[in-house]
Amino acid sequence: MPLILEAGQSAGLQYWRDLWRFRELFLFLAWRDVIVRYKQTFVGLAWAFLQPALTIVIFSVVFGMLAKMPGGGLPYPLLVAAGAMPWQLFANILTTTGNSLVSNAGLISKIYFPRMIIPGSAVVVSFVDFLVQTVILVLLLLFYRILPDLQVLLLPLFLFVAVIFAFGCGLWVSALMVRYRDFRVILPFLIQFGVYVSPVGWSSDLVPEHLRPFYYINPMAGVIDGFRWALFGNVLTINWTGFLISLTVVCGILFSGIWYFRRTERTFADVI
Repeated sequence: MPLILEAGQSAGLQYWRDLWRFRELFLFLAWRDVIVRYKQTFVGLAWAFLQPALTIVIFSVVFGMLAKMPGGGLPYPLLVAAGAMPWQLFANILTTTGNSLVSNAGLISKIYFPRMIIPGSAVVVSFVDFLVQTVILVLLLLFYRILPDLQVLLLPLFLFVAVIFAFGCGLWVSALMVRYRDFRVILPFLIQFGVYVSPVGWSSDLVPEHLRPFYYINPMAGVIDGFRWALFGNVLTINWTGFLISLTVVCGILFSGIWYFRRTERTFADVI
């Protein structure tokens, strides 16, 4: 039976109902991305390990061995691993969602469906990468004989904040990239810049107290601190006020990203 579109059909609540109606398309796109990433390829699986592994080695050597930065009571490779894992999740989601609309230009120009399904499905493959990468963290925990306490149960909370932050940023970038292809060049630079202003290779304790409110405007600072606390709460502490600042910024980016994406969505097929 053909789908008949009426004026205003995809506006308001109907749009969110359409997201549910097209859930099979979401699952198909997510499964397709995972299959393309891993099927009949060694590089895809190896790269999932190689990215965080290289980050851990380089940061441990540069910041731990050469710069002699304190590990906050932890072996420095563990401190870096607990920062690199959530950062890599954020960076991968932002990259895949940011490029998702341009990569699916043919699909967008042919049929109607809520376009938010495309960046949404792109999140799945990045999360699968993250699950693969957790093997590195588990091996380090076993090597250093560290067992997390009960606060590890809050780990999904901090991962969820990282996901929605990346998704909110991805909605902005993907919508902007449809019209301004310069963002394909700008995006890798922003991610590279972000890894140095986020506490991936160092501890937030190095930030002066009077600068902490501004420091936590970067949501990944709160996420990484929370991720480390969930794993090593018996050694590290968390600045809950700073985390709430980060969470507020995340909510603002997510809702503004949804607003801008919906505002520009109707022009995607014409411009892309």
